[in-house]
Amino acid sequence: MSNIDRFKFENEDSDFPFYNNNPHIPKWGWIVLFFAMIMGLILSISTNYIILILSCVVIIAPVLYFLNWDYTVIFKKLSARDVALALALFVGYIVYALAMDFVLGNFGIVGGDLIGPNPTWMDVPPLFFSLMVEEFLKFIPFMFFLRVAFKFSNNRKLSVIVSMALVMLFFASLHAYNLNMLVYAIFIQGFGSIFEFIGYIKTKNILVSYITHMATDILGYSALLFGF
Repeated sequence: MSNIDRFKFENEDSDFPFYNNNPHIPKWGWIVLFFAMIMGLILSISTNYIILILSCVVIIAPVLYFLNWDYTVIFKKLSARDVALALALFVGYIVYALAMDFVLGNFGIVGGDLIGPNPTWMDVPPLFFSLMVEEFLKFIPFMFFLRVAFKFSNNRKLSVIVSMALVMLFFASLHAYNLNMLVYAIFIQGFGSIFEFIGYIKTKNILVSYITHMATDILGYSALLFGF
C-alpha cells in the first residue's frame, strides 16, 4: 500500500485487518462476529468476574479465529510512546467533553446518569473487562463498515471516515435511553470517541484506545467518589 492511501499520522508498519481481504472473512463470519458482539455486550453487564472474563472471551475469540490466532494484528506490545499517546488523547477527550458539555447545557441538553446511583470503588475493577468489550463493540462494526465502504469505493481514507462516523453514531446509541440523551451521547460518547479512534488508527493497537477509554472512565468514577 502506498503512503498516499494512509493518513499522515498513521504508523506505516501495519494496516487494518479484514477490509481488503487481509485476511478474508466470509459472510457467515460477519454473522458470527455480530452475534459475538451481542453476547459480549449482554455478559459485560454482569458484576461477576467469571462472567466478565467470559464476555471478553466471547467477543475477542472469534476475531482472533478469523485472524488465524495472530493476536499481534490487534494487540501489539505497548511502547512508552504508545502509553504517552493514549494519555494525551485522554486529556484531549476531557477538554473536549467539558467544553461540549458546557455548550450542550446552554441548550438544555444534558446526559443521564450513566454510572448509576451510589457508586463505590468496587465498581471500578469490572471496568477492566467491560471496557475491553466496548472497544470490540467499536472494532468489529468499524471493520465491517470499512470492508463494505472500501469494496464499493476502493478509497481507503474515505472508507475509514465513513466507517468511523457510523460507529460513532452506533456507540452513542448504546449510551442513550431517550431522544435528549441520544443528542447528548452523540456529541459526548459518539463524536468524543474520535480520540480513541485516533489512537487505534495511528497504531492499529486496540490497547492504545483501551487505555484512553479506561483513563476516562476511571476519572469519571473518581470524580463521583470524591464528591466532585
